[in-house]
Amino acid sequence: MLERVVAGRVPRKHHIQFRDESGRLMFEECLTQAGFEGPYTIAYHLREPHTQTLAEVKAGWELPKAVAPRPLAKRHYKTQELPRKGGAPVNARMPLLFNPDVTISILFPSEPDPVYFVNADGDDLFYIHQGGGIVRSVLGDLRFEAEDYVFIPRGIAHRILPDAGKEQYWLSIECKGALHLPRQWRNEVGQLRMDAPYCHRDFRKVEFKGPMDEGIRDLLVKRNEAFHGFCYQHSPLDVVGWDGTVYPWAFPILNFQPRAGLVHLPPTWHGTFAARGALICSFVPRVVDFHPEAIPCPYPHSSIDVDEFLFYCRGNFTSRRGVGPGSVSHHPAGVAHGPHPGAYEGSIGHRETTELAVMLDVVQPLEATAAALGVEDPGYQNSFIP
Repeated sequence: MLERVVAGRVPRKHHIQFRDESGRLMFEECLTQAGFEGPYTIAYHLREPHTQTLAEVKAGWELPKAVAPRPLAKRHYKTQELPRKGGAPVNARMPLLFNPDVTISILFPSEPDPVYFVNADGDDLFYIHQGGGIVRSVLGDLRFEAEDYVFIPRGIAHRILPDAGKEQYWLSIECKGALHLPRQWRNEVGQLRMDAPYCHRDFRKVEFKGPMDEGIRDLLVKRNEAFHGFCYQHSPLDVVGWDGTVYPWAFPILNFQPRAGLVHLPPTWHGTFAARGALICSFVPRVVDFHPEAIPCPYPHSSIDVDEFLFYCRGNFTSRRGVGPGSVSHHPAGVAHGPHPGAYEGSIGHRETTELAVMLDVVQPLEATAAALGVEDPGYQNSFIP
């Protein structure tokens, strides 16, 4: 939830008669969270939004399956070596790591979604490593570019249209618990604090377009880790207006305002989004610690309660060697991890870092899929030995 938005035409009060120019009654669609106690949006349709029929819709990605148990170890996956399958975003996700709270995937989409999609299992957060496009939903269009986070809340019917002619390379984080902005960045009325690392103006919101009909009637719904097909009787994009706090948005990662201190700050200072069992952090170019005896490189540490996932985007990763854009590191709870040999000492005297990366700290252990194993760096665990 960011803030309430009103777009198009809405009546003066909830749940009262609202008619079009011909006097025909229009239909509310209430998109609610946490039953009726959480954030909500109300959209106004020209026709009934709930008259779908069952249908066979051949779409959807391969859902994650865990491989046989493996020894606990630090892992490195080279997602840049994954097959560039292309296709529509609704089919293109390749899950790599997952637990009951999040599923982390990579996709290389190359064409628009041919169907509308509703994720009823979780909120979708994408990081656009390369590419760009439009999220088209019942609430309007959301433009996104490379190095944007793109948020699509659960329950919103939408399709994604990647830009033609651009190489697309996206990180997908499906959050089974509601994604939100960390509470420490908000004041008592929910507004972002003046000392937060971003402000409301940094977020790009969906732009309302008014009623339209793309001629698409198929709907795919993901619920309980399965895909279900339906057919609309008319266009779901027949919305004349809406208001509420549940809607897609984009956030350019470089709008995150990094912090620096006398000595190295923990990752929580880089916390950007949160969800059940997960904190999502943004590491962006920044000045580093300025104590005269500071060691800018991250210190070795043992994560007692969380697994750490890091997706490397670009820049100089001073604490790691052998990683590059698209690399993923997974450091499990219980095993101390830290910089590669020489990096700790070598960072002394540095004044800035150019790294750009997305990190997750997750409470429940991450399991790998066969796709992850296919691009794993087998020497990573022992690469920390001097």
